[in-house]
Amino acid sequence: MEALIASWISIIFGGLFALAILAVVWMYIVDVLQTSHAVRRNYPVIGRLRYRMERLGEYFRQYFFAHDREEMPFNRATRAWVYRTAKGLGGMVGFGSTNDMREPGSFIFVNASFPRLEEEQTPMPPLIIGARCEKPYVAQHIFNISGMSYGAISQPAVRALSRGAAKAGVWLNTGEGGLSSYHLEGGGDLIYQIGTAKYGVRDVYGNLDDQKLKEIAQHVKAFEIKLSQGAKPGRGGVLPASKVTEEVAKIRGIPVGEVSSSPNRHRDISNVDDLLTTMDRIRTITGRPVGFKAVHGSSQFTRELCEAIYKRGIDFVPDFMTIDGGEGGTGAAPQVLIDHVGLPLTESLPMVVDVLMEYDLKSRIQVIASGKMVTSANVAWALCMGADFAVTARGFMFSLGCIQSLQCHKDTCPTGIATHNKRMQKGLVVEDKAERVAAYAHWVNHEINCLAHSCGLQNAKEFKREHIRIVQKPGYSVALDKLYPYPEVSTASIHDLTELKGA
Repeated sequence: MEALIASWISIIFGGLFALAILAVVWMYIVDVLQTSHAVRRNYPVIGRLRYRMERLGEYFRQYFFAHDREEMPFNRATRAWVYRTAKGLGGMVGFGSTNDMREPGSFIFVNASFPRLEEEQTPMPPLIIGARCEKPYVAQHIFNISGMSYGAISQPAVRALSRGAAKAGVWLNTGEGGLSSYHLEGGGDLIYQIGTAKYGVRDVYGNLDDQKLKEIAQHVKAFEIKLSQGAKPGRGGVLPASKVTEEVAKIRGIPVGEVSSSPNRHRDISNVDDLLTTMDRIRTITGRPVGFKAVHGSSQFTRELCEAIYKRGIDFVPDFMTIDGGEGGTGAAPQVLIDHVGLPLTESLPMVVDVLMEYDLKSRIQVIASGKMVTSANVAWALCMGADFAVTARGFMFSLGCIQSLQCHKDTCPTGIATHNKRMQKGLVVEDKAERVAAYAHWVNHEINCLAHSCGLQNAKEFKREHIRIVQKPGYSVALDKLYPYPEVSTASIHDLTELKGA
């Protein structure tokens, strides 16, 4: 019997060895005859290792070679902070910080010698968006979830975000992919994003449909017109064909299995007057607050917008502006746009806020900061700079378990967040991840108030530019209000305009 088993083992191993030899011979012949790759042609079989190692290199660097604070787009220290926060483990560390406070661009909060006692702290005032609307939206928290479309992210990911957002009391932006039943599952606050293809609110010709706007308005708190986003300014949303399932296609109103490519701008919005007209139309039809999202390249757009508001009247003031940084974000996008187009939020946010202040519109338009806002310190910086709210998409992807594998556009996401592969999605347990989403949202909102208290403030809404310093060179920092002095209000203020219009 033993001899028989040994014989079979010998035959099996002999067969496997023969197959291995045949495979090597086949690869050798293919490599010698192919003309696309010089390395494989000159070094048959062995040359294939070069391409394999190139693909594996980014993962080896992430786990073994890169320092905690040198990776991009998010370093290991930042990701670990989000993971711990989402798990409710707290942001405690020991033996000092690994953050180099001498690095130019770093920010340092100006702590008070006598910070607020707990009994001296007061709750934040109502966070109202669209106070002049028929149905204004009163937000519960400063830090919320940015737009991620169903289709770009998976069904269980949307469900976990919906449930977690509702539990934490933060809003969830639908992204431009339309409203699905999964967004509604948690019963929380939703912001409906209207992208350049107008998915979910379009007629058969791709134009805005008034009736669909009314239907959507019953389920959402506000509408956001997306002019551009950080990942691809000047390029419409792209959903690879592999992600356009039957359900996604039905929600968006597009063919199944074909690339979903939105226009690079709204066909009916070619200038600031068109934008104001469209926002006013949606606000009138729905009664909901309406704003827009854009990546900025200069102050010209904001100035043109303010000038147009002054010409047309107070009724055309947007309820909010989402300022997205050009640092890149979720979704598939050409690398040239991610790398080289659009100002980062650190430059665009102060620029836009200053123009709004100059035209006396800042108190009327709520500013939402978006662009790598994943930590409480980032959010607090934005509030000091003049933002009223902050949103993040990638931060909440980390809370869902994202490991920054950089495969969002391939439908091969190993954590089940950005794929429609059912096997991969099994790893994302909705009930567990919803708790992590809620914990992450809760602790970021909690910590921005902790930072405010350390600066001697009652709550995070009291942050001003003088409460933070920016490092210019090792050992030298400058207060933000010195780098960005508050601008003077123009002589013809919006208050004068209000009186003229009788509003």
